[in-house]
Amino acid sequence: MVKKYNGSLSGEHGDGRVRGEFIPLMLGSHNYELLKGLKNKWDPKHIFNPGKIIDTPPMNAGTRYLVDVEQPKWQTIFDFSSHGGILKAAEKCSGSGDCRKLHDVSGGVMCPSYMVTKNEKDSTRGRANVLREVLTRTNQGQSAFNRKELDEVMDLCISCKGCSSECPSNVDMSTLKAEYLYQKYKETGIPFRSFMIANISLFNHIGSFFPPLANFFFSNAFFSRFIKMAMGIAEQRNLPRIEGDLKKWFTSNKPKPKGKMLGNVLFFCDEFTRFNDVEIGKKAILLLTRLGYQVEIPDHVDSGRAAISKGLLKHAQKSAEKNLLLLGGKVSEFVPLIGIEPSAVLSFRDEYPRLVQEKWKNVANNVKNHVFLLEEFIAREVERGNITQESFTKEKAKVKLHGHCHQKALASQSDVAFCLNLPENYQVEVLPTGCCGMAGSFGYEKEHYDLSMKIGELVLFPEIRKNEKEVIIAASGTSCRHQIFDGTNKSAVHPAEILYDALR
Repeated sequence: MVKKYNGSLSGEHGDGRVRGEFIPLMLGSHNYELLKGLKNKWDPKHIFNPGKIIDTPPMNAGTRYLVDVEQPKWQTIFDFSSHGGILKAAEKCSGSGDCRKLHDVSGGVMCPSYMVTKNEKDSTRGRANVLREVLTRTNQGQSAFNRKELDEVMDLCISCKGCSSECPSNVDMSTLKAEYLYQKYKETGIPFRSFMIANISLFNHIGSFFPPLANFFFSNAFFSRFIKMAMGIAEQRNLPRIEGDLKKWFTSNKPKPKGKMLGNVLFFCDEFTRFNDVEIGKKAILLLTRLGYQVEIPDHVDSGRAAISKGLLKHAQKSAEKNLLLLGGKVSEFVPLIGIEPSAVLSFRDEYPRLVQEKWKNVANNVKNHVFLLEEFIAREVERGNITQESFTKEKAKVKLHGHCHQKALASQSDVAFCLNLPENYQVEVLPTGCCGMAGSFGYEKEHYDLSMKIGELVLFPEIRKNEKEVIIAASGTSCRHQIFDGTNKSAVHPAEILYDALR
């Protein structure tokens, strides 16, 4: 038809495989032979783009879809219905390759493991393509998820969520990996380490009754070595200390605003803040109280973040639904839920609506609109005129901020920088960092330790090392703070601590 109407066959990005078979028709056989001669002279082994332009297969060959073959469907815990199922969620990858980038050139978070290995299988595109291929080509009765090909490409996905925002197609590999692990473990059983990590708050809760004793076993060279060996933890890592129980402290020391009360807020005492970062939790609560808010810690359970990351999705689903049962009638526009650990708090906005069963979806979608990270809430209240710079010191300080991956992908680190600038003489610089490399339990696992540290060395560690002692290093994530200390021997603090210490 193009020839009939004296048209020109072309495409936005050239002819490639789609129109290659028609090039002899368009250019004529003589000119086509000239092209072949040129190709064979300069690229005799057809290394560059084989099968494009020259000797191109028909346009209906090698397609993603099998002709007259019904695509299989899977029962998943995560709700992929908005994509048309888990296969369609993987097929969102258009192959643009934005995930194949180097941080010193492109910046951003996606994809940390690829930035180190520079191997296609460690990119979001590589993982999505293998998942799509495996799911598409799985025969009846054959295991779809318990496959060594998936194990290989998913192993180094650190669930940073960078792809969910930086990929042009918003391929959410973190969620796809969690679902893959769940489906695989249905066949293989749950590994011991994954079970322990998913239930880490239970063991921390037990340890919180005797923190000195628990910390002795965690820090003693002899005993900690056996703990690490049993759990497959890198010997170089320090096990997180137990500081007590923030909920117990709050029950005994419930603070009240002394001046004008601006409103009521609920504090989400996540599993990491409750046992490992108790002092940070105290300062966050006291900060809100001093600023004029009555803080309550409502009844709730763990966020389920660790269970999600290790693929224990039934466990995480129960936690999510329990939290919605306990919080659904309390959280509102006028009484927001506020927390300080990005990975835990943002699960309300990201995973919960897709993780819970149908009867809980309306509750999940309502609650997620009223859940804030501490910095988001403070920034909103400044905009409303409820919080001003007058509450903070006029002393000078320099602050360098490393942003949490989930916060960059699902919220905004600009709110953190804005809040840290509230003390008028604080100079705040947002570091051009990607992922810290710890990513929850990933950096603790012995087989991932080296890669974890190499990710840290891309930008974060060099940026931290070059600062003088008086510079304050800020990091919202508990994983980030541990990674910074292990990689640079410098301590980072949560923005809540900085703002509390800066109060007049």
